[in-house]
Amino acid sequence: MKIAIASDHAAFELKEKVKNYLLNKGIEVLDHGTHSEESVDYPDYAKKVVQSVLSNEVDYGILLCGTGLGMSIAANRYRGIRAALCLFPDMARLARSHNNANVLVLPGRLIGSELAFWIVDTFLSTPFDGGRHERRIRKIDEI
Repeated sequence: MKIAIASDHAAFELKEKVKNYLLNKGIEVLDHGTHSEESVDYPDYAKKVVQSVLSNEVDYGILLCGTGLGMSIAANRYRGIRAALCLFPDMARLARSHNNANVLVLPGRLIGSELAFWIVDTFLSTPFDGGRHERRIRKIDEI
């Protein structure tokens, strides 16, 4: 499995922890930045992860910003991206199983690393259910 990850300055610390967690699990990580807590514009980093997902360079993307809202809004502007802001593992499970989310968004200022790891594990291990949910995904794609 290969994951693209990026954050803005507000979630840099959590991004580094999530990245190292994934690497320690043997998951390949493509880090698109940012690489410090110096102020940056989150849409630039959302774009990099989205491009990696859409080009099939990676299996999934993970984006982080302070609340997760900005990254969610930016990523979901791209056709074919289904970015889900998840604050709990159940949200990640449902984002994958019902919505076939391909980008996980985490709020760096609202959750700690242990909860983030649990959410990431849930997101990456949950398959898409298909069935009735595929019809709904197709309707979203038609918008």
